[in-house]
Amino acid sequence: MANIKSSKKRARQGIVKRERNLARKSALKTAVKKVLTAIAAGDVAAAQASFKEAQAKIARARGKGLLHANTAARKVSRLAQRIAATAK
Repeated sequence: MANIKSSKKRARQGIVKRERNLARKSALKTAVKKVLTAIAAGDVAAAQASFKEAQAKIARARGKGLLHANTAARKVSRLAQRIAATAK
Protein backbone atom coordinates (compact mmCIF):
# COMPACT_ATOMS: atom_id res chain seq x y z
CA MET A 1 0.00 0.00 0.00
CA ALA A 2 1.15 3.52 -0.79
CA ASN A 3 2.43 5.75 2.01
CA ILE A 4 2.55 9.12 0.29
CA LYS A 5 -0.66 11.11 0.10
CA SER A 6 -0.51 11.59 -3.67
CA SER A 7 0.21 7.88 -4.17
CA LYS A 8 -2.85 6.97 -2.09
CA LYS A 9 -4.95 9.28 -4.23
CA ARG A 10 -3.61 7.76 -7.46
CA ALA A 11 -4.41 4.29 -6.11
CA ARG A 12 -8.00 5.36 -5.36
CA GLN A 13 -8.34 6.93 -8.80
CA GLY A 14 -7.06 3.75 -10.41
CA ILE A 15 -9.74 1.69 -8.68
CA VAL A 16 -12.49 4.05 -9.81
CA LYS A 17 -11.14 4.12 -13.36
CA ARG A 18 -10.88 0.33 -13.50
CA GLU A 19 -14.51 -0.11 -12.40
CA ARG A 20 -15.67 2.48 -14.92
CA ASN A 21 -13.71 0.81 -17.72
CA LEU A 22 -15.10 -2.61 -16.81
CA ALA A 23 -18.65 -1.25 -16.91
CA ARG A 24 -18.06 0.39 -20.28
CA LYS A 25 -16.48 -2.75 -21.72
CA SER A 26 -19.36 -4.85 -20.48
CA ALA A 27 -21.93 -2.48 -22.02
CA LEU A 28 -19.96 -2.55 -25.27
CA LYS A 29 -19.94 -6.34 -25.37
CA THR A 30 -23.67 -6.44 -24.64
CA ALA A 31 -24.41 -4.00 -27.48
CA VAL A 32 -22.35 -6.06 -29.93
CA LYS A 33 -24.04 -9.25 -28.75
CA LYS A 34 -27.47 -7.68 -29.42
CA VAL A 35 -26.43 -7.04 -33.02
CA LEU A 36 -25.14 -10.58 -33.45
CA THR A 37 -28.31 -12.05 -31.92
CA ALA A 38 -30.48 -10.04 -34.31
CA ILE A 39 -28.34 -11.17 -37.25
CA ALA A 40 -28.63 -14.80 -36.15
CA ALA A 41 -32.40 -14.42 -35.96
CA GLY A 42 -32.41 -12.94 -39.46
CA ASP A 43 -34.06 -9.71 -38.31
CA VAL A 44 -32.33 -7.08 -40.45
CA ALA A 45 -34.31 -4.12 -39.08
CA ALA A 46 -33.51 -4.99 -35.46
CA ALA A 47 -29.88 -5.65 -36.40
CA GLN A 48 -29.54 -2.23 -38.02
CA ALA A 49 -31.17 -0.51 -35.04
CA SER A 50 -28.93 -2.26 -32.53
CA PHE A 51 -25.93 -1.70 -34.82
CA LYS A 52 -26.46 2.05 -34.59
CA GLU A 53 -26.37 1.83 -30.79
CA ALA A 54 -23.34 -0.48 -30.83
CA GLN A 55 -21.52 1.82 -33.24
CA ALA A 56 -22.06 4.75 -30.88
CA LYS A 57 -20.75 2.76 -27.91
CA ILE A 58 -17.70 1.64 -29.88
CA ALA A 59 -16.96 5.23 -30.90
CA ARG A 60 -17.33 6.39 -27.31
CA ALA A 61 -15.03 3.63 -26.06
CA ARG A 62 -12.49 4.68 -28.69
CA GLY A 63 -12.72 8.29 -27.58
CA LYS A 64 -12.23 7.34 -23.94
CA GLY A 65 -9.14 5.30 -24.76
CA LEU A 66 -10.80 1.99 -23.95
CA LEU A 67 -10.28 0.68 -27.48
CA HIS A 68 -7.52 1.38 -29.97
CA ALA A 69 -8.70 3.34 -33.00
CA ASN A 70 -8.02 0.49 -35.43
CA THR A 71 -9.76 -2.02 -33.15
CA ALA A 72 -12.86 0.16 -33.02
CA ALA A 73 -12.88 0.61 -36.80
CA ARG A 74 -12.42 -3.14 -37.31
CA LYS A 75 -15.33 -4.00 -34.99
CA VAL A 76 -17.67 -1.54 -36.72
CA SER A 77 -16.60 -2.74 -40.16
CA ARG A 78 -17.11 -6.42 -39.37
CA LEU A 79 -20.54 -5.82 -37.85
CA ALA A 80 -21.55 -3.77 -40.91
CA GLN A 81 -20.36 -6.53 -43.23
CA ARG A 82 -22.37 -9.14 -41.37
CA ILE A 83 -25.51 -7.00 -41.49
CA ALA A 84 -25.03 -6.40 -45.21
CA ALA A 85 -24.59 -10.14 -45.82
CA THR A 86 -27.80 -10.85 -43.87
CA ALA A 87 -29.71 -8.19 -45.80
CA LYS A 88 -28.93 -9.88 -49.13
